[in-house]
Order: sequence, then structure tokens, then C-alpha cells
Amino acid sequence: MNFDLVDYLYSQILKMKVILILFLFFIAGSAAAQLENKSSLSISTIMQGEGFIGNLPHSIQFMPNNNVLFKQDQNNDRVDEHYLLNITTNQVSLVVAEDLALLPEYGVVKHSNANRSFYINNSSLRTWKEEGDSSELLMFELDGIRNVNSVSDSNVIYVQKRNNIYKFYLDKPLVKQVTNFKRGSKELDKQLSEEEHYLQNQQLELFDVLVTAKQRKKARATFNDAKDINSPLEIYYGDDYLNSISVSPDEKYITFVVSNYPDTEPTHVEEHVTKSGWTQPISARSKIGRKDATHKMGIFNIEANEVVYCAIDNLEGVLDKPEYLQLYDAEDIKYELPKNIVFHGPYFSEKGEAIIEVKSFDNKDRWIAILDMKTGALTQIEHQHDEAWIGGPGISSWKGVPGNIGWLKDNKTVFFQSEETGYSHLYLYDTEKNKKKQLTEGKFEIHSAQLSLDGSKFYVSANKNHAGNREFYHLDIKSKKWTSILTEDGNYEVTVSPDEKYLACRYSYKNKPWEIYITENKEANTPIQVTHSLNPVFEDYSWRAPEVIRFKAEDGADVPARVYKPTAENNNHAAVIFVHGAGYIQNAHNWWSGYYREYMFHNLLVDNGYTVLDIDYRASKGYGRDWRTGIYRYMGGKDLSDQVDGRKYLI
Repeated sequence: MNFDLVDYLYSQILKMKVILILFLFFIAGSAAAQLENKSSLSISTIMQGEGFIGNLPHSIQFMPNNNVLFKQDQNNDRVDEHYLLNITTNQVSLVVAEDLALLPEYGVVKHSNANRSFYINNSSLRTWKEEGDSSELLMFELDGIRNVNSVSDSNVIYVQKRNNIYKFYLDKPLVKQVTNFKRGSKELDKQLSEEEHYLQNQQLELFDVLVTAKQRKKARATFNDAKDINSPLEIYYGDDYLNSISVSPDEKYITFVVSNYPDTEPTHVEEHVTKSGWTQPISARSKIGRKDATHKMGIFNIEANEVVYCAIDNLEGVLDKPEYLQLYDAEDIKYELPKNIVFHGPYFSEKGEAIIEVKSFDNKDRWIAILDMKTGALTQIEHQHDEAWIGGPGISSWKGVPGNIGWLKDNKTVFFQSEETGYSHLYLYDTEKNKKKQLTEGKFEIHSAQLSLDGSKFYVSANKNHAGNREFYHLDIKSKKWTSILTEDGNYEVTVSPDEKYLACRYSYKNKPWEIYITENKEANTPIQVTHSLNPVFEDYSWRAPEVIRFKAEDGADVPARVYKPTAENNNHAAVIFVHGAGYIQNAHNWWSGYYREYMFHNLLVDNGYTVLDIDYRASKGYGRDWRTGIYRYMGGKDLSDQVDGRKYLI
């Protein structure tokens, strides 16, 4: 795109004072027409994005020794480099490629009963003892290794190679295959017709050599069966996809999910910028109405060498059709077969008890249930239903993202999140007393909650002080006491160190882009900034911190918004309303906007005398269930009227 041309067109718009409709519209004002762009900003500069701002750090991860690995594209070539932060000196150094091959780039698995961690880097399985500063190679496999599983036995881990699980002994040179998953189906004996059966029997009567051959084949099969008595059961999964394989802590069971994804016909769009100079079609998403995928969870009993599949028939409401379908057929309110669902889990207690999360494909239901590993039976402990759609922070979403769920250290209490009160909060369920209680409450949302190592508290991200914040707290489970750790306005994306002594976080404010900060994991600490990513030319401009306000909608609702105001001397009494896309996001907040180019354009507009309003209209994120579902089955309703009411507020 020729940005000089864009700047010229923008200057003409200012001269003509026309109405611009491109995600925003102008409200007619009474000021004299602007003759030129009064801002030091230009569209061509703004559209450089991070090339103008500075490339910001991301993907924070603690090493087992508490040093911090993160990514950043400092050369502005769209290729991330890796950097290592020394937690003791706060010094940052570039990680060269050969050293990166030794580091846990994609996370570590801390062994449940040993003072060491395990991770996979490309084709290598490596271990890192927590008192050390380097890792040790355990296994190299060109076919690739995936999914390290920690179990109760401190001398064992399990790894996945392709579609099978292997038991890796840490105290002796032994690796044992424990599953035998196979694509396709087992060949069964051919069913013979009456004529074929007669002829085959007649041949056996006439030819002794055929009788002998049959006896030898049977003896050979008996011998091979005896020889392979310890071989794992062949588990065929047809032409479907095998995923989510995990091992129970007691090593008695292996769970897996078999998924069938129906073939769909994609739509196509033309790509115009090609090497050849000719346009060419590229595949896009399929049309609405495609069939849903189907999923089933299997449990392989290692000792019994048999498989059972999880039954969902007894889940509350699993046959119920959504209410909106009754508009078309009021009498037929039940399905004949259970709804299509997605499985998450299982999640194991230290004693081996398992819970799973089940989410319906129509997004109306979410179940949490105890899983009987022997039979595959489910005992429901929580059913969440929403005739709009189940969602919200910490709750499994429509894209297959699992919810926040697990066990407390007492091995009898399950924690999870629910929007039962209208806001996503933490709940506890005692599986022995069959009793649920709410742990957090209020008109705010829990955005994440991580159980501490000793199990006494949660490390919580919440917008407790302001809907436009993401603060960080300690929440004591027994007393329900909140301890404020990082609560200044803005957003703290916090990662806790393995020993829980330190916090590494990305922090940003309305006019301050993301940087990495380090602090101790305790009250009354001031975070130390360790990255400085901004370009001097970006810092030279005085970026505005827009006011976060609420205005009244026609139905009395308080609509959150950001407002950017020019000075009284520069005010041209015209306004622009910016309409953020994506629906379910939040933009009227106290941190650096994901719409950062638009944020910079708002500053350009204010320099030219315009007032800018950026509304978190109905269906936006961060304000609870009712706001989230506010336009269900009526897009163009409250989401539009909130913009109209924003216009009234501006006037």
C-alpha cells in the first residue's frame, strides 16, 4: 500500500470535512474545516505497527533454575529471537541457536515425586535437576517424542512417540512400549456363504495336506499368542484421529480420545499478490451448516489388557434440544441420541481419582464428572447450562480450550469456575460430602487461578478493583482472604517461578506498551522493569491515556468506553466513534490495546481537534455473563443501540 497516497487522501478528507465510514463514522460538528493534518503522526508511520513502536517481548517462561526465557523480534524481521533473563542479576542475554536446542522452549514437566523436570526439544528428551544450571540428554529419537507424563513412581516417566506411549525407566536402561494403537480395523474371519463353507469342508476331507497345514497354522498361532502374552492390546481407531493420550498416576490406565472430523468443502477466495503475476484461488473456511466432529474417550486398562469407552448418556440435559429450536418444532424437544460433545481431561488427584470436563458442541452445556476408570461410567458433580452460550474466563470455550479445573491437596475437593452468579468465579466441590460452595464472589471476574505448591492458596488474576484491569492476588482458600500483590491500574500477565519465590510479568498501561518486569512473589513489592523495547521516535510523542468512562444506554445499562478528548483550544466540536471488531473482546480497558494502530490513529484525530469514543458495546468481554451474551440471536440490537447512545453521550 502507498502510505504517502493514504496521507494525501486523509488531508483531502480533512479539507472537505466528509463523513468517513471505515469502522468509524464522523458526527457532524460546527467547527471550521481543517486545512491540514496538525499532528506529528501520520498514517504511514502508524501503519508500521511495531516497526514504529518497538518490538515487544512475549512468551515468558521460567527455567527450572528460576531464570526466564522469553521471545522478542528485536531486528524487526518478523523472526523471534530468544532471550534469557538472569533472575539474580536482571541481565538479559541473547540465546544462540545451538544453546536454544538445550533449553525447554515449550515448557517443562516437573516430576511429581522427584526434584527434577523433564522436557522435549525437537527430537530430544532432556532432564533438568532443579539445583543445576543445565540439562542432560536422556533420549534422542528422530521420529519425534511428545507429551511427557509424570506419575507417582519417581523412577519412571512416560513419553509419547507418534501415537504410542512408552514407559521410560530413570534408574535403569529400559524403555517399554505400553500401548499398541493402530490405524484401520482388525481383519475379521471372512463370513463364508453356505456353498463356500461346504466346499471348504469337502477339501479338508479329501486332502490330508490341507488338514496338516491347518493344524500347523493353529499351533503356530497358539505359540505366538503364548509368546506375546505381555504384548499390549491392539487398539484400532479406524480412519479417525487419535489424540489426548495420558497416563494415570498409578500407571494402571491410559486414556485417549478418538475424533472423527467430517470432510468439508472449503470456500475459495482469489489471491492477487503472487509470484507469477496470475491470481490463484486459496482455500477459506467452509460454509455454515457443516457437520460437527464427533469424539469418544477410551480407557485402556493395562493390567486387564482391555478397553472401555466413556458413556455420557446419564449426563443431565444431554438429550435436550436448545430452546431456540422449539421456535421451529415446539413438540420435538429431545434428541434421540446424546449431543455431540468435546472431552477435556482427565484431571487426576494425587490418589488417582479422575474428573473430566465435557462440553456440548452447541455450547449450551458443560458438565464436570467423576470418571470411573474401570467402567468408563460418569458421576456428574456439576452441570452448567446457558441458553445463549457457555463461556467466560476460566470456562471451557467454543474453540476447544479447556476450563480451569483440578483437585485441592486433600484429594477430595475439586475446584472449577462457573458463571452461576453472572460473573466467572471459583467454586469448590467436596466429592465425599457431595457439597458445592462458592469461594469468590462479587461483580468482577476471575481470569485465571493457579493452585500454589502447598495447596493453601490460589494465585489469581482478576479485575477486582476495576473492570478494565487485570490485577494479581494471593487468595487463601481456608480464610478467603485476598492479598494484593500487583494491583496498579493496567494489566499484569503473571508467570510464577517453579519455587514460587519470583514473578515474571508482562505489564502494560493505556499509553505504555508491554514490557517484562520481575518481582518477588509477596506483598508490597515494586516490580523492576528488565526490558526496554520502545523506539525513541515513538517515545518522543506524548501518547494520551484515554479516560475510561461509563455512559447510560437507553435501557439504563452503564456502557463502558474509552474517551479521547482534545484540549479546549483545539476542540473542533466533531467526534468519531470507533467500533472495535471481533465481538467478544475488551477494548475500553487500562492496558495497551490490541488495536494499537487504531489507538495511535485516535491520537492523530485528537491532535486535529476530534473527540474519539471507543465503546465496549454489548457482547464485549470483561463485564460478566449478561454483557457477554447481550446480543445472542439479535446481532444489530444492543450492540448497535449502544453506539447510538454513545452518540447521544457525545452530543
